[in-house]
Amino acid sequence: MKAITILIADDEVEIADLIELHLEKEGYSCIKVYDGQEAVSAFQTNSIDLAILDIMMPKLDGYEVTRQIRAQHHLPIIFLSAKTTDLDKITGLVSGADDYMTKPFNPMELVARVNAQLRRSSLFNQTAQTNKLALEAGGLIIYPEEHTVFLYGKPIELTPKEFDILYLLASYPKKVYSAENIFQQVWGDAYYEGSNTVMVHIRTLRKKLGEDIHQNKLIKTVWGVGYTFNG
Repeated sequence: MKAITILIADDEVEIADLIELHLEKEGYSCIKVYDGQEAVSAFQTNSIDLAILDIMMPKLDGYEVTRQIRAQHHLPIIFLSAKTTDLDKITGLVSGADDYMTKPFNPMELVARVNAQLRRSSLFNQTAQTNKLALEAGGLIIYPEEHTVFLYGKPIELTPKEFDILYLLASYPKKVYSAENIFQQVWGDAYYEGSNTVMVHIRTLRKKLGEDIHQNKLIKTVWGVGYTFNG
């Protein structure tokens, strides 16, 4: 399992060492830098999962470091700063930080916030990956891992076989599938001549997709050949 790497950017060496001590006890790997330019450069040679940034650093301040990081990377950023007013906190969060702690600070609270941000980041990445697998066309969204379908934002209740047929057709738009092809791939069984199983399922599927309402039909019949997804 890949070790989680955390960047600590603070020009106060003692504070950077203190943070490193507590994070390493949690099993995290740490990279310490002491100015803003080093913080930006660290991303060129390391895979970093979370950054803890001071705001008032030499060369580049925390705001500019955050701006440059956000231009290329998506990861949690926590500001740890001596700037303590509400306006400072709002400015930090608006500039792109996910959390803001003030100095002096409780190291265990910082660790708790790091853990919370990493959990959120992990959940976000999992959701993004699931969404990446989704198929979208003509107002239709299919989430294969969740086995759910939405049409113009409304959930469509499908049977497992109806879902499998729709997902098969939508996975290869414009490809024409014969009733025999569909039956063999969805039912996993030999097709026998005269069976209208696929036709009945297609008819029900079209009705659930509201193809008598929406002008653009998602499932098109190619007469004498089979069916294709028309998204």
